[in-house]
Amino acid sequence: MDGTLTVAVHDFALIRRALGIAPQEDILGHLAALPAAEAAPKHAWLMAHERELACRAVAAPGACALVRVLHARGDRIAILTRNARELATLTLDCIGLGEVFPAEDVLGRESAPPKPRPDGLLQLAARWQVAPEQLVMVGDHAHDLQCGRAAGALTVLVGPGNLWPDLADVHVVDCDALLERVERGTS
Repeated sequence: MDGTLTVAVHDFALIRRALGIAPQEDILGHLAALPAAEAAPKHAWLMAHERELACRAVAAPGACALVRVLHARGDRIAILTRNARELATLTLDCIGLGEVFPAEDVLGRESAPPKPRPDGLLQLAARWQVAPEQLVMVGDHAHDLQCGRAAGALTVLVGPGNLWPDLADVHVVDCDALLERVERGTS
């Protein structure tokens, strides 16, 4: 979602500094490894910080049009995010897409082990009664692509450069470009 459907605004270096996490360490992995008493205030800070970001979310170029076209075609679409589900829903509402996604198709970090693990995608495949190979994982980060690969889904990287060519089956610069591919039937 962040960086794909919305303009990326998370400053992960700032978040790591605020939470006392080493620069290259995974934030969610670090918090999960802490004792509950130590993790609780850090989780609370992270939720408050991410809530502020969600309230100021701006749709990425072409994101709303892409989602609305897919929805109108009857394609099943979902959100799988490392963010909290509550904040994902708030973000979707802020960019005008809240009504497009059924609540059960918005999976946050409390719904499944976070990406790059494929559990969330596999949950969606099971609920939708489709093979994971029929899914398309769209994202802007290696975690998204690794998650898709691990599930057996087609992977689409959205962003200005293809930083992970070995993980991305398709690369587009933004959602406008992905919408063009969808409308041409090449994605």
